[in-house]
Amino acid sequence: MSMDHQDPDLSVHPVRVCAAVCTQALKDVADVPVEFLSAQDKAEALLEMAAVDDLMASLRCRLLAASDDVAAVDGARDAGAWLAHRALTDPGPRQADLRLGEAVRRWVRVGDAWAHGAVNRGQARVIADALDALPPGLDPEIVARAEEHLIALAGQFAPKQLRVLGRRILDVVAPEVGEAQEARELEAEESRARDVASLRFRPAGDGRTRIEAIVPDVVAHRLRTCLDAFTSPRQDAVPGAGREGSGGVERDRISPDRKRGQAFCALLEAIDPQRSPLHGGDATTVFVSVTLEALRSELAAADVIGADDERISASQARRLACTAKVVPVVLGARSEILDLGRSSRLFSPAQRKAMRLRDRRCRARGCTVPAPWCEAHHRHPWSAGGSTDLADGRLLCSFHHHRAHDSRYETTEEANGDVGFHRRT
Repeated sequence: MSMDHQDPDLSVHPVRVCAAVCTQALKDVADVPVEFLSAQDKAEALLEMAAVDDLMASLRCRLLAASDDVAAVDGARDAGAWLAHRALTDPGPRQADLRLGEAVRRWVRVGDAWAHGAVNRGQARVIADALDALPPGLDPEIVARAEEHLIALAGQFAPKQLRVLGRRILDVVAPEVGEAQEARELEAEESRARDVASLRFRPAGDGRTRIEAIVPDVVAHRLRTCLDAFTSPRQDAVPGAGREGSGGVERDRISPDRKRGQAFCALLEAIDPQRSPLHGGDATTVFVSVTLEALRSELAAADVIGADDERISASQARRLACTAKVVPVVLGARSEILDLGRSSRLFSPAQRKAMRLRDRRCRARGCTVPAPWCEAHHRHPWSAGGSTDLADGRLLCSFHHHRAHDSRYETTEEANGDVGFHRRT
């Protein structure tokens, strides 16, 4: 490989000379095998290349911000669009370069620090964003102190941490202003979050529905806390927690996202409908239409009334019938209504409280889910003539309540009242 090349024409603008020299230098090492560098050389070269990349980005962004005349010649929207078209690159990164170049023209100290390697590209963007977010009408001296302090912090913090510090910069350089400003910003942020809150249901057509939600941070945190409490119960509460056959080992293998999904389902099913807002004059209620024969069958389906073409298994209908949220509409052979409602089959509030005091937790062997998260389950299904009394009831979490009505599993009752689940072979 030859390292010989012509010296650049010094009559050309220094910026173009810089580009030419850098280009030639990179071409000179294009065929150099980097694999044979020592670990120390690789480490130093990586840091040096990162610094060079940041310096080149600084020059490119500043040049873009000063190139409106270039865009005007070709009728382009702006210099970013012009460069993306001419260089055959995606417009997004070029627009980001243009915005950052314009920002460091507003914040001269940041631009100078970037151009001389005191901050990197990500830090420059974060600092500019923090300064742009300062309230209007501030004393220029306060603004200058904020800019200088953030540049100094860039020597210690990466962009992510620097962004957090940037949001609180007034607390450092002007505490008397920062506290009041933060209060106003938080109120505005929370108000915007409430205004844009939304929830969307997207049925997948395969028994699943995608739920997309945008909620305020405080609501999301409350939901996460509830789900975490369910997915991470105390493992030392019950001897033998997590033993094979109780669902503990299997649940340990489930991904965190799936655990939260199952906990979300359990959370909704644990809501007391009597405490929910009235809907059409009644507490929130779901009606399920099912024939008596299907209800007693292991392989059958039921219709959810009011949901377009939504069907559930008979085992699901039997499980839901144990809760206070579902009214089964039991039909005879000619579709006449044999039974509407389940007042005689519903455990009373007093019975549920007694079960909570007695059971304290899900009665599945090794399960530690606390009683408030559990559902009242009939030991003998009411569809098979079971009674609704305290002796016939036991608490099961949503996960194990599903298992209790799953024909793939058989259950055994232990001497202490716990239930063991075993997959049929």
